[in-house]
Amino acid sequence: MAVKITYFVHGTTTDNESDIATGWNQGQLSDTGKHQAVDLGKQVANKHFDTVFCSDLKRALESAYLGFGDKYEIIPDDRLRECDYGELNGTSATSFKDNLKEYIGKPFPGGECYDDVELRMRHFIEFLKTDYDGKHIAIVAHQAPQLALDVILRGKSWEQAIDEDWRRHHAWQPGWKYEVK
Repeated sequence: MAVKITYFVHGTTTDNESDIATGWNQGQLSDTGKHQAVDLGKQVANKHFDTVFCSDLKRALESAYLGFGDKYEIIPDDRLRECDYGELNGTSATSFKDNLKEYIGKPFPGGECYDDVELRMRHFIEFLKTDYDGKHIAIVAHQAPQLALDVILRGKSWEQAIDEDWRRHHAWQPGWKYEVK
């Protein structure tokens, strides 16, 4: 059997609109982000999920509740958090977002690296294999956990996942599909 995953990103935040890298800060959905979350729920209303997981950071929690809370139980999980940018949490995204490959194996100052996010996501995937085999789950989270899924489940290198990230090409869509076999 397998676990089917549909991955959703949280709505736009006030930090996103100000070019701030939120990282492990809670962040606040903007009015646009709130509308996006509600609209996303409507766009995928015909799909069924056995469970909805989300990051425990406020922006992902609020997105999950606005999009899916009237239909599903929402389960927060800290393994789905964004990368901890350490001293760079809450700073200008342009100061480092073009150099993400620099932090694949080297931690952000006072934070973690992308290999750390991959390890968290590997633990989460093992949990899914054990407890959700044969199920279809939704995840509402952030950039780094999604890139980690590309590495773990699609066999991409971190460099490739970063280069091909839909955010770089402004190619948002209402959910990305993954499968854990």
